[in-house]
Amino acid sequence: MVELRYLGVIGSGDCGADTAQFAFQVGREVARRGAVLVCGGLGGVMEEACRGCLEAGGTSIGVLPGSSREAANPFVTYALPTGMGEIRNFLVVRFSDVLVALPGEYGTLSEMAVALKAGKKVVALRPTFQIAGVVEFDSPLQAVDEALR
Repeated sequence: MVELRYLGVIGSGDCGADTAQFAFQVGREVARRGAVLVCGGLGGVMEEACRGCLEAGGTSIGVLPGSSREAANPFVTYALPTGMGEIRNFLVVRFSDVLVALPGEYGTLSEMAVALKAGKKVVALRPTFQIAGVVEFDSPLQAVDEALR
């Protein structure tokens, strides 16, 4: 039986063009390698990663903070409304085997911290935060390579 990997993509819900392009490329690479993309299901990094994943034929799971599936970005394959607000960040980490962090804010920082505390690998792509134990890359391809290694 082939082991299915769940790769979390975390980052800002509102991002610039460069970060959006990186998120799209990460999502595409996740799909190409047969992994499932897990994210917060909203906009910015999450939306672009899901778009890249969908366009490459992959599957994404959006773990939503609110109670409505309709809040998910249009590229999410499976929307999971939690009604838990920001606490859903813990679920994104729990549902993921490994995380790729793109530039973000305190929500991203909390996800990175929870993942590291849980002993999960965190790979960062041009990160906002420098954290011990996080491997940093400038290339989406290299980041996904390391995450799935």
